[in-house]
Amino acid sequence: MTLVHRLTVDGRDYFLPDPVTELKQQVLEAIKAGGGYVNIPPLRGGPGIDILFSPGMPVTWSQIDVGGDLSDRDENRAGGDSGDEIIL
Repeated sequence: MTLVHRLTVDGRDYFLPDPVTELKQQVLEAIKAGGGYVNIPPLRGGPGIDILFSPGMPVTWSQIDVGGDLSDRDENRAGGDSGDEIIL
């Protein structure tokens, strides 16, 4: 099983490599400080993107399984329902 992290900021999705613990802390600190830029690293190579986070901005973290074996899932989920999304 391979997990990819999805950060949704103001309706836009950014897919992130593991680990995201430090990045979550940076986002939280920027919001607590009243706003600030945080560099979001790319999933594969490149400079990433700087996002200005501010209080009240909608931010959602999710985890997506991208490589699991369908035989490990029950019949209800094998039909296309991901069921693996976790909102933090």
